Amino acid sequence: MHVFLETERLILRRFTENDADALFELYDDPAVMKYLNGGRPADRTEIVTSDLPAFLGYYERFPGYGFWAAVEKSTGDFLGWFHFRPRPQDPPDEPELGYRLHREAWGKGYGTEGSAALLAKGFTELGVRRVTAFTMTVNKRSRRVMEKLGMRFVRTYFEEFPEHERAPGSEHGEVEYAITREEWLARRPD
Repeated sequence: MHVFLETERLILRRFTENDADALFELYDDPAVMKYLNGGRPADRTEIVTSDLPAFLGYYERFPGYGFWAAVEKSTGDFLGWFHFRPRPQDPPDEPELGYRLHREAWGKGYGTEGSAALLAKGFTELGVRRVTAFTMTVNKRSRRVMEKLGMRFVRTYFEEFPEHERAPGSEHGEVEYAITREEWLARRPD
């Protein structure tokens, strides 16, 4: 197991080809996917042929960036994943932060804990200048995590999705949050 980082309760490790079933179970939960694709059933073939190879490809091409399997230290259970990587249109020192967790992990602080650890690693070890995060306007839980991390609201924007891909609340748009290295440093206790 290639561990990327550890927190008090989490191990964030590289994905392997053996994680297809865990990803399928995560993506097949309508509650988990509600704000992503409206809760449609997962396609295991797409996970095996597209999603997982994309995750695995990050590690060599972009050291320090990628998708990280989140494992609960006390049980060894797969809780979901975090990503920390620049979007194609962004500079390498401006990664996007995101996560997807099993509903059993919701409300326990794992999203904040894993995200805070990634911010710290990015700003102290990876030369990151600014981090962004995105979610639907109506996804109050994810917005709250961003706010707890000290990220500030940047904008609301609207994307066009095909009718079959629209999630409930998409008519209210998407939101972007961000934090700079300077803002993050100012929040740290001395």
